[in-house]
Amino acid sequence: MLSKRIIPCLDVRDGRLTKGIKFKGNVDIGDPVDMARFYSDEGADELVFYDITASSEGRGIMLKVVEQVAAQTFIPFSVGGGIRNPEDMRAVLLAGAEKISVNSAAVRAPEIISQGAAAFGSQCIVVGMDVLAVPAGPEIPSGYEVVIHGGRTPTGMDALAWAKQVQDLGAGEICLNSIDADGTKAGYALTLTRLVSEAVSIPVIASGGAGNPEHLADALTKGLASAALVASIVHYGAYSIRELKDFLAGRGIKVRQVW
Repeated sequence: MLSKRIIPCLDVRDGRLTKGIKFKGNVDIGDPVDMARFYSDEGADELVFYDITASSEGRGIMLKVVEQVAAQTFIPFSVGGGIRNPEDMRAVLLAGAEKISVNSAAVRAPEIISQGAAAFGSQCIVVGMDVLAVPAGPEIPSGYEVVIHGGRTPTGMDALAWAKQVQDLGAGEICLNSIDADGTKAGYALTLTRLVSEAVSIPVIASGGAGNPEHLADALTKGLASAALVASIVHYGAYSIRELKDFLAGRGIKVRQVW
């Protein structure tokens, strides 16, 4: 059995680490490079780095920040936001990232997934899915809709159908973020996470809502997630990576130990 992963999420806006609730009310909470180095030293398994306004503002990723993060850390990290084509992917990988995360761009042009997988390997391609609970209907039978541009633009796409499609296109991983749970600290969206995890065979990262170690355990067991993304509970010092991993190990969940 593969170890379950804990992945701190670094949302960046204007070169600064930021955090909001349900994609709104973001506040400045520090320097992303310093925090990346801190989490690497603490024992995080990976990092996720999002330029949260790049897509909505129609600009590219901040490669200098990516280079600085790569120089300061010794664990894999993925980068998303403002990646529009394989050339952008190549630039991010050359700047030091191990994975590329595409979200809005993949919805607009799904071929970017297959192009990236062909050029760099499926293991490099993560598809981010921002999902909102909606009334179920003919177009969205699961009751979960894919939303793009940082939660600003509904797509009319069913989350389960999109998850299956991105797997077929060659994505190596899905990062599944519940907008309803994001920043609430009330727990991950377990029904959504389990539905997507059961629908695909590639790893699914649960994202949005972690408030205590029990929430991570639930996402990794009841939600069948391969990894748990964390933000507020570690950014504000409520729990350390070691404390989270010790709790999970105590529940019999396999994790990479922090020495």
